[in-house]
Amino acid sequence: MRRTILTTLAAVALVIAFGAPAALADAAKPQKPLVPGAYLGDHAELDDLRSFLTRASENNNELRAAFQKWKAAVSRAARADTLPDPRFTFGYYTTPLETRGGPARYKYGLSQTLPFFGKLDAKEQMALRDADGLKARFDELKLKTFYEVKSVYYEYAYLARAIDITKENTELMEYLEKIATARYTTGTAKHSDIMRPQVELGKLEDRLNSLEDLRRPLAARLNALLDRAPEAEIPFPRSIPIMSITDSDESLFARLSESNPQLTYWDTVQAKEEAGKDLAERGYYPDFTFGLDVTKVDEARNPGVIGDGRNPVMATMSFNLPIWLNAREAAVDESQSKISAARRSRLGVERKLKADLELALYKYRDAVRKIDLYRDTLVPKAKQSLGVTMEAFMTGAGTSLDLIDAEQTLLELQLAYYRSLTDQAQRLAEIETLVGTELPCEFHGSLLKTDE
Repeated sequence: MRRTILTTLAAVALVIAFGAPAALADAAKPQKPLVPGAYLGDHAELDDLRSFLTRASENNNELRAAFQKWKAAVSRAARADTLPDPRFTFGYYTTPLETRGGPARYKYGLSQTLPFFGKLDAKEQMALRDADGLKARFDELKLKTFYEVKSVYYEYAYLARAIDITKENTELMEYLEKIATARYTTGTAKHSDIMRPQVELGKLEDRLNSLEDLRRPLAARLNALLDRAPEAEIPFPRSIPIMSITDSDESLFARLSESNPQLTYWDTVQAKEEAGKDLAERGYYPDFTFGLDVTKVDEARNPGVIGDGRNPVMATMSFNLPIWLNAREAAVDESQSKISAARRSRLGVERKLKADLELALYKYRDAVRKIDLYRDTLVPKAKQSLGVTMEAFMTGAGTSLDLIDAEQTLLELQLAYYRSLTDQAQRLAEIETLVGTELPCEFHGSLLKTDE
């Protein structure tokens, strides 16, 4: 009986030591290089993520609101260069105005104001740049939404693997407890050999409960980004890809300066304020109003009068007098200050974004380094250690405490390995958000085991 239990325990331990991280072996297998830049488009393992991104781009409420604001700004820009409405005037003489041609009863007229040359163009440029700014804000929000979707998705994938690994180690610990109890009843083990597995089993069960409880809030967060009901079911992802960025650091920083929507926004703000300055400078020049006035005259009281009953027509022209120079100088100074503020804001944002990119690249490289370390060195050594400890335990040369320590070390290294996988994928998503575009990458395999 004792031999059977030990054999079963050894089998379970070997499954956990060598079977649980089967995905490690899959990841280590050489993969055929794929065309860079399509890591989301050409891989069936990421179909779910791609569909989530598509749904988020179509249904996310914040994105839809930002799009409508941009659409409204475009419509506003389309009418920014329209002339002011013509003005119709009408006047009635309460007492007829006697003229030689007859009494004048009323008058009416039509006038049109024409802004000075260039003013309408400047207003149109301001409106267009305002629309461009909202488009940049929309692009920024879209990138952030995609980053959140990817981040939550990869975290969800990590959760799936953490639950699997913890379940497997819980099963191992249950067997260890049974073995320790059997040995204790036969007098070949101490009471501490029973207590340690029980304590470790309680810790594993608590960890497993926490991990399983985390599934619901993560799914609710992802559903919120997709504009779905919080309780909508989301299956666990099948994979986390290892992706190698093919661009150099210099290329990434250049992309950031060219494509980041935050910088684009401040470019549009500066362009808008420059158009505003042009408009303010043209405020020194008058606007002209041209019109025609017609006076309705009745027939003359005395016949034979020249111009009898004719309605006189008068062409008019007027313009404002821009004599308040202090106000116009203040408007120009205000525009110049806004231009300087926009330049400074862009410079500050660019430096902050470059610092964020520097940190994100460090975290990405650090995660990749840890992936290689855990996959190629630490996890294999931990598996060997568990195998040696298991052999010693079966021959009676080792204790259950040694076996628990070896099992716990392997568990933590396995979780750390998949944590590194998740970190590198999330950091890549962050880098893409900073540079403002999807990056060309080389895909190196699927890292989560499937039930298939």
